[in-house]
Amino acid sequence: MNFQQLKIIREAARQDYNLTEVANMLYTSQSGVSRHIRELEEELGIEIFIRRGKRLLGMTEPGKALLVIAERILNEASNVRRLADLFTNDATGVLTIATTHTQARYSLPPVIKAFRELFSDVRLELIQGTPQEIETLLQNGGADIGIASERLSNDPSLVAFPWFRWHHNLLVPEDHPLTQTNPLTLEAIARWPLVTYRQGITGRSRIDEAFNRKGLIPDVVLSAQDSDVIKTYVELGLGIGLVAEQSNDSLESGRLRRLDTHHLFDASTVWLGLKRGQLQRNYVWRFIELCNAGLSVDDIRRQVMEPEEAAIDYQI
Repeated sequence: MNFQQLKIIREAARQDYNLTEVANMLYTSQSGVSRHIRELEEELGIEIFIRRGKRLLGMTEPGKALLVIAERILNEASNVRRLADLFTNDATGVLTIATTHTQARYSLPPVIKAFRELFSDVRLELIQGTPQEIETLLQNGGADIGIASERLSNDPSLVAFPWFRWHHNLLVPEDHPLTQTNPLTLEAIARWPLVTYRQGITGRSRIDEAFNRKGLIPDVVLSAQDSDVIKTYVELGLGIGLVAEQSNDSLESGRLRRLDTHHLFDASTVWLGLKRGQLQRNYVWRFIELCNAGLSVDDIRRQVMEPEEAAIDYQI
């Protein structure tokens, strides 16, 4: 048994058992991947994968148990490599944060300013992407911290801490008829062309759920990844917009008007994600603490390093 075999087992689960993708992610050949799997199964005397011909369909029960062990071994090996660096460079280095445009543009600036005052020798790198991309970056070590409203809290390989809760606002031109509608209803909104976030980001699922509960099908004429793009097309008259309330800025004044929709759409939570079981420099723990004052560094470190989730009384 070797590390490459364990990496292949882990990556196969991540890539939905597509060996071509596994080979691409590990910079090797598909035939090499197949050989490593065959040799490991022969060494252990078990079948790791469920097969149909040459295709892998899933994992056997022994394979699932092996995956848990492989994850733990690879995480610990990574921790060993990081250990010396952590103790010798605790206040210097690079903090890589993967986040969505909305959080990078509107929510993070005051936190990053406070962080820089504490850790002036730490360089920051912001990577903007979708929640799925952020999740992948955390899993493969491409980011230290991931920040998003969707996905992170549902991945067992990650530990997610809440940052804050937020709602959507309706964005309309200053003289739009909906400004005179009181109370504002989903039925009234559904009569107009809608511009909002694309599927899977910035609480879009909350929007869809609200309309579905009422049996309404909104006319989404354009979906985009970030709030600024949505604002642009609302200004052009393409439709009305549903955006995150934290995306408010002074440039909207006089051109667009925000309408409160707290009563129409469920709140979303912004989550701060870390890879489970991975050692971090002290400044990573402190960044999470700056976002959520209800957590201490000891709370954060304990939950990340324990194999099972610890019960913590979160405060948002």
